[in-house]
Amino acid sequence: MPLTVNGIPEITALAGRDLGRSAWKEVTQPLIDAFADVSGDHQWIHTDVDRAAQGPFGRTIAHGYMILSWGVPMFAELLRVTGVGMALNYGVNKVRFPAPVPIGSRVRLHAVVSEVREVSRGGVQMHRQFTFELEGSEKPACAAESLTHFYP
Repeated sequence: MPLTVNGIPEITALAGRDLGRSAWKEVTQPLIDAFADVSGDHQWIHTDVDRAAQGPFGRTIAHGYMILSWGVPMFAELLRVTGVGMALNYGVNKVRFPAPVPIGSRVRLHAVVSEVREVSRGGVQMHRQFTFELEGSEKPACAAESLTHFYP
C-alpha cells in the first residue's frame, strides 16, 4: 500500500524521506522485445537470444532505458499524490547504468525524496533519488535523480 499525501504542503513535507522499496519485477524476453519494438533499439545484446548467448553476458540483457522507464509504475507503488491539479515529469539527472540486467533477473525501485522546492505557478519540484536494485548484485541496475513538478 503506497503512502498517500494530499496537496502541496504534504508533498513539501516529504523532503528527506526514504519511501522504501517497490515489489520486485522480473525481466523477461517478451518485455525486452516489446521495449525494443517501441524504442526502435533492436541491438543484438537485447533481442538476439542465440547471438547473446555467445556474447559478453551469456544471455540477453535489458535495455537500460527500459529499466529507467519502470520508475513511473514502481514509484506509484510507494507514493500516491492527491489534492493536486497536475503532475508533470520534468526530467532526469545523473542517470547511470552500473550493472547489466540479464534476462531472468529481478529489479526493484528504492526511492528517496531528496528535496522539494517551490517552482512557478504555486507548484513544487520533487527531487527523487531512484536506485533500481538488481537482486543478487552489489551494483544497482540504474541510479538516477528524477524530477517531477506538482501544481495545485
